[in-house]
Amino acid sequence: MHRGSCVCGTVRYEIDAPIESANHCHCSQCRKGHGAAFATYANVRREHFRFTQGEQSVAVFQASPGVSRTFCQCCGSNLQWFAHEHYPNWISVTLGTLDTPLKNLEQKHIYTRSKADWYCLNDGLPVDDQN
Repeated sequence: MHRGSCVCGTVRYEIDAPIESANHCHCSQCRKGHGAAFATYANVRREHFRFTQGEQSVAVFQASPGVSRTFCQCCGSNLQWFAHEHYPNWISVTLGTLDTPLKNLEQKHIYTRSKADWYCLNDGLPVDDQN
């Protein structure tokens, strides 16, 4: 069981399935939405994710056609990313909001063609530029 929350603690959630991999997304929307060089997400099936507190404080931003991002209306923490049409049964959860430990995680960088020019990609993780 994994648990997570926003920075102010208004929104809390649980994931009742293993998290096995993470994507470090370098697309411009993730960079701007997180104010960082990239955003890190794990994909989980919708049925394994549930809000345990503060769901009414979760706002949805339509980032592009068919793609939404959620965040806490109180503190602005980014919580999820999902593509309604292409992946209706999956959501991507921001791993920075996890409160429980997560070890031995397979990781890769995606959308690196649009990465920040000031960020040096040299951590040895796989790069998937097919996205």
